[in-house]
Amino acid sequence: MGLELAERKAPLAATELKARFQQRRQEAIDSYRRQLRPEALLAALRRAADQALRDAIRLHPLPEGATLAAVGGYGRGELYPYSDIDVLILLPHEPSPADAEKLETLVAALWDLGLDLGHSVRTIADCRREAANDITVETALMEVRWLAGDKLQLQELADIMHTQQDAQTFFQAKRAEMQQRHTRQGETPYALEPNCKESPGGLRDLMVLLWVCQAAGIGRSWSEIGKTQLLTATEYRALRRAELAFKRLRIELHLLTGRREDRLLFDLQPALAALYGFEATRTRRPSELLMQRYYWAARVVSQLNTILMQAVEEKLFPRPDDEAENIDDDFCVVHGRLDITRDDAFERKPTLLLRAFLVMQERPSLTGMSARVMRAMWHARKLIDAQFRRNPVNRYLFMQILQQPRGIVHALRRMTMLNILPRYLPEFRKIVGQMQHDLFHAYTVDQHTLRVIRNLRRFTMPEHAQEFPLASQLVADMDRHWVLYVAALYHDIAKGRGGDHSELGARDARRFCKNHNMDPADADLVEFLVRQHLTMSQYAQKRDLSDPAVIHEFAQIVQSERRLTALYLLTVADIRGTSPKVWNSWKGKLLEDLYRLALEALGGSRPDTGTVLAQRKAAAAAEIRRLGLRDESRDAFWSQLDVAYFLRHEASEIAWHTRHLYYRVNTTEPVVKARVLGQNEGLQIMVYVPDRNDLFVTICRYLGQRSLSIQDARIHTTRHGWALDSFIVLLPAHDKDYRTQASLLEHDLVQYLARPAPPEASPPRYANIRSQASRRSRVFPVVPNVELQPDENGRSWRLAIAASDRPGLLYSLAQVFEQHAINLKMAKIMTLGDRVEDVFIVEGEALEHPRTQLQFERAVLAKLDETGI
Repeated sequence: MGLELAERKAPLAATELKARFQQRRQEAIDSYRRQLRPEALLAALRRAADQALRDAIRLHPLPEGATLAAVGGYGRGELYPYSDIDVLILLPHEPSPADAEKLETLVAALWDLGLDLGHSVRTIADCRREAANDITVETALMEVRWLAGDKLQLQELADIMHTQQDAQTFFQAKRAEMQQRHTRQGETPYALEPNCKESPGGLRDLMVLLWVCQAAGIGRSWSEIGKTQLLTATEYRALRRAELAFKRLRIELHLLTGRREDRLLFDLQPALAALYGFEATRTRRPSELLMQRYYWAARVVSQLNTILMQAVEEKLFPRPDDEAENIDDDFCVVHGRLDITRDDAFERKPTLLLRAFLVMQERPSLTGMSARVMRAMWHARKLIDAQFRRNPVNRYLFMQILQQPRGIVHALRRMTMLNILPRYLPEFRKIVGQMQHDLFHAYTVDQHTLRVIRNLRRFTMPEHAQEFPLASQLVADMDRHWVLYVAALYHDIAKGRGGDHSELGARDARRFCKNHNMDPADADLVEFLVRQHLTMSQYAQKRDLSDPAVIHEFAQIVQSERRLTALYLLTVADIRGTSPKVWNSWKGKLLEDLYRLALEALGGSRPDTGTVLAQRKAAAAAEIRRLGLRDESRDAFWSQLDVAYFLRHEASEIAWHTRHLYYRVNTTEPVVKARVLGQNEGLQIMVYVPDRNDLFVTICRYLGQRSLSIQDARIHTTRHGWALDSFIVLLPAHDKDYRTQASLLEHDLVQYLARPAPPEASPPRYANIRSQASRRSRVFPVVPNVELQPDENGRSWRLAIAASDRPGLLYSLAQVFEQHAINLKMAKIMTLGDRVEDVFIVEGEALEHPRTQLQFERAVLAKLDETGI
């Protein structure tokens, strides 16, 4: 009878424990919402979990002699709303079958209480062995805290771990672990969706400092460390502010999502900004203001992490007090690092704040700056004021940094990290941490700018010549190529201000050039490059490069070979610096083609259509003769082609078409041919079939189902009613086997075109699921835009669209063309991350009447405005 009563009571007690735990947890969260004290919440949640664990052990006791201990962050006394509750069950010996059964019952009961448990069962010998081989285990055991059971056993473990720990080995392991983590997180605090715990400059970087300081015997908390010489009062306050800010942010992320979420995902940023009370300005979203505040805090942590890690290293690995090698009265070399001869060097001579970077560039043997230099520089950064900026010596030093043959990128990155560059250029300070919600930039404006300068610098380095052959050749022949660095520094400087950032940036660049006494010709070039830095990309990717008028128009803008070369170099560096996904070999080919065509145009008079037609036919004919084809056979095919065909295709394309079609002019069988362009730059597909209304739609559907990305389309109908269409496509990023795909296409597409089209065919669905960038496009969508204008001769129309990209978009537009009897003549597809900016040359009766034209535009806009597939 008594046993039955106990069994009935136990479930009731467990239910009460769970309810009590949830109540305490909710009370802690409610209190936090009233007071917004992050550490009070973490402590309250820890106490609620402690009590729940101890209550559970009263119901389900530990094995004899065992200890229950908190480890990791929970052991440190901090528990975030949805973090795991990490515990160690320490046993005096290997568990017997009875012990194992008790442990299983206890762990199951803890899960039933609603505790997100992370548990391990070890003996002291197990702990010693695993800690010796796993830095993660060793770190977790540094923060062990008693909860229940044998206290003496836990103290014995703590004593053994302290004795076993080697501070030097631990430091090296934690530094290596941190570097690996930074690599996984993209090596920057400025990721657009940073992890507030794991990203560089996040909470984990602060914890690494605490752990190495604890191992080195410096202190176990910031307050203890702050009492040593390792940390000044100013640094202590800065770190504590950043720590509290990150703790609150992590708490808000957990509470907002109802899960363990440490990433500032795009779809969470607007809600977080609202929680923090940020309001939109004329030019910036609340989420942008939130993220800029985050980046500023992350930069402080990164700065001080770098300084303090080096200071701990110097304490743990003392070197013989060699005599410092003096460089001059102000700087010296100590242990291979740049040091200052006096602690107050920067206060006495503020110009040293810039000269330090120049000295680093001039001495390749230096391995870095000492902690003393970085710390003194960080504390002296506020000396860079308006008077400092006006000082001719400082202006000279800054220009010298940009003109050095080495170390430019490293210097600018160090200057940014230590807050020197943002102080020296106030306009640059405005873009530090400035988000870009254009769906193709993967970095903040300041980090993108530094990447562009890095790309320009790589053009000058022999080891990168194979990657950028034309750019490397051009920059080698360019006088004073360092002016490109100035242009890169200013090309996006005005983003986030509202208005045309190219025009506003050009004004800032003109002022900079004047203040820094740049040669007038160089100053004009910098201003031109900033104002026109988007022009070459737009012409190459949106205009018909086979049209002589387009090339002449572009040549009139650049006006000189030096401007053309500089704009080409800046454009390549800029596109490659936006995102790893944006650049591809096809874009590179378009830019190179435009460069060569414009260079030719700059050397002579404007060619007329008749001259271009004759030249193109002659070049194609010469290539065909080299293939052994007779003129009569060629002319039989060419007689079916009109002038527009020859003007829209290059000589090599005309020769390729002729080679495969001259003997098939009167064939009844469809022809599909494919060839690889250059070094896997893309795949060119030729389709020769009887023309029909749904042909373009059908081809788009097929290519979409194969996950082939259309970059360019040229649509032509011969005199005898056959379609001769040409497409440039790219394979998915993971597939580079263009030759195999070419063979498959030639066979499969013929068969696909022979099938009847399914009624109301649905858009193609790609095999891949929606990516992170697609989430970004849903949170920060591009407002769809449609522009329809007649061309100069009035025979065709130019349709330009901009929208968020999505699978099947081009196919959906092709359906609209078919429904409104619009004939497509040419398409230029420009995909920028998750944004598309496409141009179509179209014809059709519907475009000649205002009412039907408006209906067509509305239909296109409706397709662009759909949420996706």
